Amino acid sequence: MIRTLAFDADDTLWHNETHYAETQEAFRALLRQYHDDAWIDERLHATEMRNLSHYGYGIKGFTLSMIETALELTEDRLDGVGIRQVVELGKAMLAKPVEPLPGVAEVLRQLAGTHDLMLITKGDLFDQETKLVKSGLGGHFSKVEIVSEKDEATYAAILERHGLASESFVMVGNSVKSDILPVLALGGRAVHIPYHLTWAHEVVASPEGAPFPVLGSIQELPNLLASW
Repeated sequence: MIRTLAFDADDTLWHNETHYAETQEAFRALLRQYHDDAWIDERLHATEMRNLSHYGYGIKGFTLSMIETALELTEDRLDGVGIRQVVELGKAMLAKPVEPLPGVAEVLRQLAGTHDLMLITKGDLFDQETKLVKSGLGGHFSKVEIVSEKDEATYAAILERHGLASESFVMVGNSVKSDILPVLALGGRAVHIPYHLTWAHEVVASPEGAPFPVLGSIQELPNLLASW
């Protein structure tokens, strides 16, 4: 019997990766006089990966990685005005409104009447807490976990902390790497709802036969759960 439904936040409940894509385009425009787009993207991604162990996930770490990449690609010729432009790109991301995906509020309201709902998201604590408040969705969740990584160890710790059996736990999210595979490995269930954009760091090959449901939107989730 399904006791707890856990949801990812970014790109599962509200738009997120589109903001990164828009900002990255503005970052390319700033540096196009020095390098082509492909090289800018490659160096920024490499810097992000190198800095994950220092800054973790989130907009603040992304902004610091943009500054570092800009200085690297301009051989430290980027002046204070340029650095300020990069900082403003990051601040603009933090100030963006949180836009829930279609049907999210209605589905959460419906499922909250039949299931214990939990939010599990990774990233900067302050930023994720702020987005949850801005979204207006926080009241649907009895538990909120903001974590630095979403792997088997993290999910196992969450299940233990809340006294949950993996067999009664379902994770819903857009990332096969972070939301699906770790939960399946622990004996839980997972539902994949792809977003139209995926950060390169989250891209993995799905297992053969996709041993998990893949939905077109969150609006299909209640019927799936009813069938279970």
